[in-house]
Amino acid sequence: MRDHRRDGVPHGNLPLELDSFVGRGSELAELERALDAGRLVTVTGTGGVGKSRLAARAGALRAPRDGVWRVELAPVRDAEFVDYAVVEALGLTDHTTRLPRETLFQHLAERELLLLLDGVEHLVDACAALVTDLLGRAPGLTVLAVGRRPLGVAGELLVPLAPLGPEEAVELLTVRAGQRKTPRRAEDGAPADPVEVRELCRRLDGIPLAIELAAGRLGALSPGQVLQRLDDRFRLLTGGDRSALPRHRTLRTAIGWSHELCTPQERLLWARLSVFAGPFDLEAAEYVCSGDGLPAGDVLDVLSALLAQSVLAREETPAGVRYRMLDTVRAYGTGWLEATGDAARLRRRHRDWYVGLATWCELEWFSPRQGEVAARVDAELPNLRSALEHCLTEPDAAHLGQYLAGALWFHWVGCGRLSEGRRWLEQAVRLDAEPTAGEQSRLKALWVLAYVAILQGDTVPALAALQECREEAERSANPTAVAYAEHRTGCLALVTDDMPRAERLLRSALERYREIGELNSNVLMGQVELAMTRAFQGDLADAVRLCEDVRRVCEDHGERWARGYALYVLAYAAWSEGDPVRARALLADCLSGAHGFRDQLGSVLAVELLALVTVAEGNPAEAAVLQGAAGRMWPSVGLPLFGSAHYNAPHELCERAAREQLGDERYEECVRHGARLGRPEAVSRALRRPGAPVSLPAPRGAGPRAVPGAPTAKPAAPPTRRGGETAG
Repeated sequence: MRDHRRDGVPHGNLPLELDSFVGRGSELAELERALDAGRLVTVTGTGGVGKSRLAARAGALRAPRDGVWRVELAPVRDAEFVDYAVVEALGLTDHTTRLPRETLFQHLAERELLLLLDGVEHLVDACAALVTDLLGRAPGLTVLAVGRRPLGVAGELLVPLAPLGPEEAVELLTVRAGQRKTPRRAEDGAPADPVEVRELCRRLDGIPLAIELAAGRLGALSPGQVLQRLDDRFRLLTGGDRSALPRHRTLRTAIGWSHELCTPQERLLWARLSVFAGPFDLEAAEYVCSGDGLPAGDVLDVLSALLAQSVLAREETPAGVRYRMLDTVRAYGTGWLEATGDAARLRRRHRDWYVGLATWCELEWFSPRQGEVAARVDAELPNLRSALEHCLTEPDAAHLGQYLAGALWFHWVGCGRLSEGRRWLEQAVRLDAEPTAGEQSRLKALWVLAYVAILQGDTVPALAALQECREEAERSANPTAVAYAEHRTGCLALVTDDMPRAERLLRSALERYREIGELNSNVLMGQVELAMTRAFQGDLADAVRLCEDVRRVCEDHGERWARGYALYVLAYAAWSEGDPVRARALLADCLSGAHGFRDQLGSVLAVELLALVTVAEGNPAEAAVLQGAAGRMWPSVGLPLFGSAHYNAPHELCERAAREQLGDERYEECVRHGARLGRPEAVSRALRRPGAPVSLPAPRGAGPRAVPGAPTAKPAAPPTRRGGETAG
């Protein structure tokens, strides 16, 4: 399948095809014609008929300017999360209070892309409303939906997908059995009878998933033996006339047959694995699914057997090997799990595992495994959401929901998921948990909620949450919660330009942390924020001292996220002291780390300051382009530069210098060029070495050209003092 990249920048998220695409030539041509004719096309058909594979193939053959993006909706249980799923699939982050749909409107407005919504049948109303809104706002958007029924939206073109024809069904069975290197021979050693193969495909009604499940059995059975067992299982599951079955029962029959061929332990594990909402690893399966007839030591062998039978799929992720169960297979297992009466216990075990995982991840965030933690939580999000939902809907688990929402602070804040985090946190703090079990968890959820709101620029609810946290912490004599409430109140004062108060609160919070022995990424960020107050009040030497200390501690512990913000302050000081070369090196390090974590705030702050460094290096046009790129990024973060005069001063200095050298018309031209860059392109551009040729908009009347960014001009002077404070 095509690699959706452009100039090294991700340009879509379709996975590479790991096995051959068999048949479907006429259906593929029909789907391509429909996509040429309309902006909304829906592929419909029974479960397992191959809708997703056909849609992905059609998407891979198209090349819209901004790529093909697949949104997997099967793990989404709540209609409210459809918009979040699309935002996540597009790789967007938004730190503001905007609804995710508004983020999508902005992102898609000027893009030409294909959005593949896979698995819409259980969310038809929500998907229909979203698609209607998006198509009305984004003229370059085409939507390809996949589901068992249409969305029912005006202008929708339907491509119903039937089962495979006889020849293609036989070809699929033969190819898949060959890929698994399974013998296709009868017991007497003779080659498989082609008549039996054809009859097997006919009895499976040409449904690709059923055929692939059968192919997984051909290592142990001949096609004739499969046919005999298939006949028995059909009668067992239907209880009567097979010819009267509606089409949607056929796949269930095939899955039921595969289920009956499993051993008792395999059937038990199949049912228990259905509790996972998304991909899972072996350790999770061993903890959640073991016991009561399935020892933990047997889980690997039983899981391997399910993998060999295509009940599970194995996939490589940045977080390591994961196992995935197809949605229809999971639904079948769920029915059996409910029938066992063990569903409630399994859901509790699932919840407990992911609460424990979040605890481990929070601790390991302050370690050299920070990148691993970020990847792990990304991979586990569907299951973490399921655990949160369970906690927040079970009366006796409210304190666990508050704990889990608060423990994931590093993911909400550091990995670009402020909007989703705020939704969970607001739900959590509204719950009444048992006082002895939930008091500390609720206090943490309150200060994390405030932290999220501060970064979104929503100061009123942030202050309310902090006041409640502080009052309850003092009443219950909880020194840790008092320290965090004071810290975040100081952070709020910092972004609202009250530097004396910010400094006083942050110093007090840091002293409290020392008294209780608290040291983690939050504590180090408090010291960075204190350094910012010193820099904004003109004491660059003290700011550098504080951040160099943070840098040393981070390097001792392998911490990269807080270190990035310390580098930002050090770069600000280096530029202020007339050293743009050092400032650029520090900012490049800062931006690379922030972008790797999907930390939108850290990224845009670095780009803003790199623009100022670039104009000091003698390249005002490229500085204006970077300002335009930052301007496009800010709406997904919150108020540009927090609405702070201190944070805004470098931007104003850069703009003033660039306008003076370029003239207003040329400056605006370059800013518009930067505003057309997506976040990955903007980051890639900002990280180019000075002096490297870059593409800039040609002045009016001239053709395209490359302008070198050689630092030949004298560095700009440090920011001037205004009102007794250093501009920053």
